[in-house]
Amino acid sequence: ERLVKDWVSPVYAFFNPKPQIAVIDGQRAHEFKCIAKGCKASTRRFLDKKDARSTGNMRKHVKACWGEDALAAADDAKDANEARTKIVGGILRNGTITASFECKGKGKVTYSHHQHTCAETRAEIVKWVAESLRPFEVVQDKGFQALMKTGRPEYYLPSPSTVARDVRLVFTRMRECIARMTMEYAGKINFTTDGWTATNHQAFVAISAHLEHKGEPLSFLLDIVEVAKVWSCLPST
Repeated sequence: ERLVKDWVSPVYAFFNPKPQIAVIDGQRAHEFKCIAKGCKASTRRFLDKKDARSTGNMRKHVKACWGEDALAAADDAKDANEARTKIVGGILRNGTITASFECKGKGKVTYSHHQHTCAETRAEIVKWVAESLRPFEVVQDKGFQALMKTGRPEYYLPSPSTVARDVRLVFTRMRECIARMTMEYAGKINFTTDGWTATNHQAFVAISAHLEHKGEPLSFLLDIVEVAKVWSCLPST
């Protein structure tokens, strides 16, 4: 109980407030169990070492398991109790994907050895169906479910309606983000258009924006408009 009074860092909010006491090779240690859904990992801290109060390993685990955004949000809280109530509790309670959805860019693909939380699973599926043009019903495919649930039958998979709702949510948030970025952008923005006719003879025009963001070229699609009527410039015969 004397040590608990000193555990005020917001990072403690991601772990069980009552750690287990273990004895390894005659040395006593505290084992803090992560409270993320599906995570069975614990962070160990020996009591007879100089770093007995260090939170470095705890923060490292939280980044890998919960994400850097969740840790950053918790760091803004005044103590562990506020972070547990306002940040961690909210993530566990409503499973929002906005804290988990993150664009990883063009860096090297890495994989965590920790199982996804429910929110992370929903975020990954949103990126998958959007980038790979998969139907929402793919989550009900028997082969896909066998791959995901074999060895872990309790693994959470969202329903097609949940995937559809999440895609619309992410689309709305990204549209707001792009609108704000273009309005506040201090440099020059280049706009391009492209037109084509589909195999069913419907004509479309796409509008794209191109700019420099943090030293890197950035391009994104603004809209696709169906052309109601097409005029030909070719002379009639």
